[in-house]
Amino acid sequence: MASGIISFFCVWLFLTPQKDTIYMTKSGNASFKSEAPLELIIGFSNSLAGVINADKHTFAFTIPINSFDGFNSALQKEHFRENYMETHKYPNATFHGKMIEIIDLEKKGDYQVRAKGNLEIHGIVQERIIKCQLAINGQGIKVSTQFEVFLQDHDIQVPKVVYQKIAEEIIVSVDAEFVKR
Repeated sequence: MASGIISFFCVWLFLTPQKDTIYMTKSGNASFKSEAPLELIIGFSNSLAGVINADKHTFAFTIPINSFDGFNSALQKEHFRENYMETHKYPNATFHGKMIEIIDLEKKGDYQVRAKGNLEIHGIVQERIIKCQLAINGQGIKVSTQFEVFLQDHDIQVPKVVYQKIAEEIIVSVDAEFVKR
């Protein structure tokens, strides 16, 4: 799994000219919340990896699904990984694309941008536009966002017996600090 993430970024960096300004993170935070009528489920991970090309305004993020912890029980985590997310087939979630608003990523300040790209979860790719907050402080770029993921959009099947315990719409939050490579 880690080799897949490394391969993903090696290919991406190989396609990026060496003179471009690159920001990277290997320990971004991601979390999700499923708020269903009978149960609240929260998962979190600090294994989000990402790259931003400041010159081209492109980005790539990936997170191993097995890195999520939390949950209400060990059995719930096991069902999440094996039955719903099928991590043996689909070990990572990814998002890559381009920022719509062109801003100077070297200029200090707080900015709101829209990231347009392909979000892949559970082997299903969806084109998405996700609003992000950027805080540029001279040392790096902090990216924060929150967005919804609908289970049906990514063919994640939930048995009828637990449909009131798992929300159809999952809230995903990401906070990551990128440093210049």
